[in-house]
Amino acid sequence: MDMGISGKNALVTGGSRGLGRQAALALAREGVNVAICARGEDRLGETASELRELGVSVSSSVADLGEPEAAAELLGKVESDLGPVDILVNNVGGSLGTSDILNSSVDDFQHVMDVNLWSAVRLMKLALPGMKERAWGRVINISSIYGREHGGTAPYMTAKAAMIAASKSAAMTLASTGVTVNSIAPGSILFPGGSWDRFINNNTPEDVDEFVERNLPAGKFGWPEPIGATVAFLASEHADLIMGACINVDGGQSHNLF
Repeated sequence: MDMGISGKNALVTGGSRGLGRQAALALAREGVNVAICARGEDRLGETASELRELGVSVSSSVADLGEPEAAAELLGKVESDLGPVDILVNNVGGSLGTSDILNSSVDDFQHVMDVNLWSAVRLMKLALPGMKERAWGRVINISSIYGREHGGTAPYMTAKAAMIAASKSAAMTLASTGVTVNSIAPGSILFPGGSWDRFINNNTPEDVDEFVERNLPAGKFGWPEPIGATVAFLASEHADLIMGACINVDGGQSHNLF
């Protein structure tokens, strides 16, 4: 299927590994020029080289989007390297605290909101006016099934639920402009260096097997490629009637009916 987005420019935050890397690769395979960023140099250059091998233009940046000024600096560099951003994938994330709000500090909440929510909101506010002016744009925010139902730490649930709400609000505001905003809710996705990789390494095989049996109907952890494919579809010309949706990609893990 021709996605109709060859030659567009995308920014994928947290794009050096895991879900962000697969989103960037999926877009590049469709002929999209891709900018990626990460908080550290680790894997950034390697992923940028993978993207260039697909024949597209690539920009890579070290950026800590938890810092308020970082969003504008990053977007300025991307526009200088590639041109206006047509597709924005907000994938930066992280978790602190516990599932008990009483044992999660205000600092935990502030940090998790800065990284997960405010980084995405800042970039949306910077990128959306240009998309609206050009009458075409796509924003895909990577949330979590724990933004839709109970699970994870209290700060993480709060931030990811707020991300879904912000996505819905932006989508309704821009519905008539040619710009779409949607979110994706991954389940427990396993990749090297990710949180579920750490979970496996820090627990006994028996504990891991018990978690899988209790939580994962497919009998295994998810993997990043389906997230990338969903990003590419939501970014495509074929998804122009999908607005304000939150799409689970979780192997049946979530329990919410809606």
